[in-house]
Amino acid sequence: MKKQYIWALLACLGLAACKKLDQKPESTATKDAVFGTENGLKLYTNSFYNMDFLPKNSTSQDAMSDYLAVRSVQDFIREGGFGANNSSGWSWGDLRNINYFIANCNNPAVPASVRNNYLGIARYFRAYFYMEKVKRFGDVPWIGKPLNIDDPALNAGRDKRELVMDSVLADINFACANIQATNDPSRTTVTKWVAHAYKSRLCLFEGTFRKYHTELNLVSTANKWLEEAASAANEIIKNGGYSINNNGGPGVSYRQVFTSNTPVTNEVLQASVADINLGVLNEANWWWTSGTYGAKASFTRTFINTYLKLDGTPFTNDPAYRTMVFKDEVKNRDLRLKQTIRLGDYKRITSGQPVPAPPVFSYTFTGYQPIKWTLDDTYFDAGALNTNAIALFRYAEVLLNYAEAKAELGTLTDSDWALTVGALRARAGITAGLSTKPTLADPYLIANYFPGITDATILEVRRERGIELSLEGLRFPDILRWKRGSLMEQEWNGFYVPSLNTPMDLNEDGILDVAFYQGARPNPGAAGVTYVDVSNTIGNATNSQKLKNGTSGELTWMNEIPRKWNERNYYYPIPLNDLQRNPNLKQNPGWQ
Repeated sequence: MKKQYIWALLACLGLAACKKLDQKPESTATKDAVFGTENGLKLYTNSFYNMDFLPKNSTSQDAMSDYLAVRSVQDFIREGGFGANNSSGWSWGDLRNINYFIANCNNPAVPASVRNNYLGIARYFRAYFYMEKVKRFGDVPWIGKPLNIDDPALNAGRDKRELVMDSVLADINFACANIQATNDPSRTTVTKWVAHAYKSRLCLFEGTFRKYHTELNLVSTANKWLEEAASAANEIIKNGGYSINNNGGPGVSYRQVFTSNTPVTNEVLQASVADINLGVLNEANWWWTSGTYGAKASFTRTFINTYLKLDGTPFTNDPAYRTMVFKDEVKNRDLRLKQTIRLGDYKRITSGQPVPAPPVFSYTFTGYQPIKWTLDDTYFDAGALNTNAIALFRYAEVLLNYAEAKAELGTLTDSDWALTVGALRARAGITAGLSTKPTLADPYLIANYFPGITDATILEVRRERGIELSLEGLRFPDILRWKRGSLMEQEWNGFYVPSLNTPMDLNEDGILDVAFYQGARPNPGAAGVTYVDVSNTIGNATNSQKLKNGTSGELTWMNEIPRKWNERNYYYPIPLNDLQRNPNLKQNPGWQ
């Protein structure tokens, strides 16, 4: 019964509409039941894991990104498609719950070191909460205490980014210093190393955001944040005991991290874990393989071109890449490619039997169909049935945070390179360029992604980050902090089609898979072939699927719909209802 009382009390404490917080609930429980014992503190902080601002067991977070073609152009990058009336995210109830715990975790019946451990966990979550708000809205109010409904702070304006982020840094530093657990075998809770990993992520974001968003006039403070990012990552590298998963060899070890039912504990610091008995499952297969449920997201060719060849040289150094067909372009490439999209000898399991599984054009617009998060058995395609653990923090990201922070500071050494990017590329089967920093800037990366960057090391770290961390929810924040929002305007392009009405064998298994036509569908068509209409119009409607050169060329998707990135898009607008309730917040520039 005691647990029931505690959970009833926690439910009350977390509600913004509760009566005054010094009023006892109508039960035999008091605040001492929570704050007077270690078990009470643990139960309270466990409630933080279900807060709305945290990533859930979802694998669709990169749907807003530059490298995925999806079912429809996002309203956020369509002129007139987005504004304060359909914005969201200005919610603060979770913060009140955290602040109430911090304000009341002071009972001397619990040893100070124990209290500080749970305060560290609470302040970790507050740092996470605020970082998400700053990424989305820029300046926000800093609220460091639980507010009553008549508190004048509820109608205050927003605080400067510097104040808020200094407070976030203080919170995450406290978490790193005071969280006691260094290992959770289940990989489901926040440990000291998870706190350091998050610190490296948020400090890298803030340091690069200040460096590249010169309009903030905070460039002089950027290096402080980059140094903090490198330091936090280095703590894990030196003392965390983590390593890159290499079980099974370069052709399988990368994807194992994303399809394993239990977290791959040598690489994964924290994960969202499925539990069949509790009905806690994820929807990866449903989202990525359904023609109706998910976004039918598939990679663009511009991004796939960034995967290196196995000898460590850029694929785009070969002038023939522009007209290379799918079955040829995917050969002798970074082995993460075959673990990220359907190609070559990839098979799925149907009724217990392995079946060749080339890209399927009822699921993909570009031909580059993702498999990184999906399970191979088609049983999992029919709903939210997936049992694989969703990694939230990985050692690979820690290595890349360290490499990027050091590269931006100009202090990355050859040994740093070998430890980070070199190690990740070695796992991917790449054989050269692993032990020394690059010296030649890739013109393809400059022309298509980073025209303002000439430093070869920064370019290659960014290449590596895009490939290694693809589909993990980090791409859009990267675009924001690098000030490369214009990448969202890139055309959605797919693999090269040399001619119409010519069936293609995409995986070289001797079975023809797909053909592209205009006008009347070939009749009779080849048995088993999917025919895709790339006419300019179908009936009286514009057709969104075309070939770039008319009767040949790269596939294109939905490029008739303009995509526009404005400076205002680096922040979301304050939702209209919230702005009307508190005009002192003021709207972000450019939004109405």
